[in-house]
Amino acid sequence: MSAFKDHFSDVSAGYAAHRPTYPAALVDFLADAAPGRDLALDVGCGTGQLSARLAERFAAVVATDASAGQIAAATPHDRVRYRAAPAERSGLPDASADLVTVAQAAHWLDLDPFYDEVRRVARPGAVLALITYGVLHVSDAAADRVVRHFYDAVIGPFWPPERRHVEDGYRSLPFPFPALDAPRLSIAVAWRLEDLIGYVGTWSAVRAAETAVGDGPIEAFRAALAAAWGDPATLRRVTFPLSLRVGRVGGG
Repeated sequence: MSAFKDHFSDVSAGYAAHRPTYPAALVDFLADAAPGRDLALDVGCGTGQLSARLAERFAAVVATDASAGQIAAATPHDRVRYRAAPAERSGLPDASADLVTVAQAAHWLDLDPFYDEVRRVARPGAVLALITYGVLHVSDAAADRVVRHFYDAVIGPFWPPERRHVEDGYRSLPFPFPALDAPRLSIAVAWRLEDLIGYVGTWSAVRAAETAVGDGPIEAFRAALAAAWGDPATLRRVTFPLSLRVGRVGGG
């Protein structure tokens, strides 16, 4: 098993506060595709952005993350049981899960043992979904240009190599399961200036840049975005296009 690369424990509170949640349409699609709605396993759950939404359609959700810090900051829910555990050791019984999800985390996993675990815990006909979102889009063109310039030109060299899988919508990840057609979906939020700055502050590349060169780049980004945004209380539409790899595990 490859060593766990913990990029997020030290910013778990910010992750919980600023990472976007997932649309109901995504959960509806996955629940309708699953063979039942008794149990969903959400792997690499972070602070529960998808886990709590899954509990709206599943009787129980087990949500695991290798980062104890992320689990400690996770959103409580009566039907979600959080557990600090690596992806390949969910702790679930054999053939118990109707759905397995990995949202914005599959690029960090050691996929071969994870897929073995999926095959073990999946009930016949269960669904596996790898979910990711790429670079956000801001409805205001000037603000969008500031974000793209910061992402590409300023902190581009500081992204870990795994980020390439996010940028190609997980198409370069091995996926040894019969594929299901997935709808085109996106996350859409209405954010103020500080919401967007808080989200950008959770990027692993931002923290890598701060370690290497200090906080100059993020401070310059703050200033440029504020100038483009105008009134910081103004709500602007921010969208995150979703990419899905969805497959059927076993017979069913």
